[in-house]
Amino acid sequence: MADLVIDHLEIMRSAHLEDKQLFFLQCAMEENCLASPAYKMHKERPGEWHLMTRRLLRFTARIINAGTADFRPFVPKHLWEFHQCHMFNLWQKYRHYHSMEVFATFDVMDLNGRRVAEGHKASFCLEDNQCLPGVKPVYACANYGDQGITVGCSDIYRHNIDCQWVDITELNPGLYTFKVRILTIKGC
Repeated sequence: MADLVIDHLEIMRSAHLEDKQLFFLQCAMEENCLASPAYKMHKERPGEWHLMTRRLLRFTARIINAGTADFRPFVPKHLWEFHQCHMFNLWQKYRHYHSMEVFATFDVMDLNGRRVAEGHKASFCLEDNQCLPGVKPVYACANYGDQGITVGCSDIYRHNIDCQWVDITELNPGLYTFKVRILTIKGC
């Protein structure tokens, strides 16, 4: 059975804040990667929404398969969803397919345990980015390749990838807990 483990040290090492104009977040908006006030602003201020700025908590998520079997997406390959937005996005490395609508959730919790900000990671590319010595990578996303995470390998979503953040624009300064949940059970 696959056992996916988040590398919490990588999150702590890479976490930082970035302020970014909505103009540069249009594809992220299509993939529902921003907090709801951003969408309200888009609707209510059609002439100026793109000039507004969002504050993003960015981080790298490294997910290791420490189990005894490879992790594979639940959705059959022929049903993976292609996101049209990235077809015309010149700064993206490649077009991508989502093999799982939500692979992980990222929650910011207040001191009372209430979720005050949230994000998610759609699995646009589950692949073997880094493997232990002696373990051969099996899964790669290039050219509509098979997606998955081999035992002994890691899938890495770097902090500079679109949607690899939590939109914390509306949060006040304070103490919070960051919670990551990997959704490895179908229907979870």
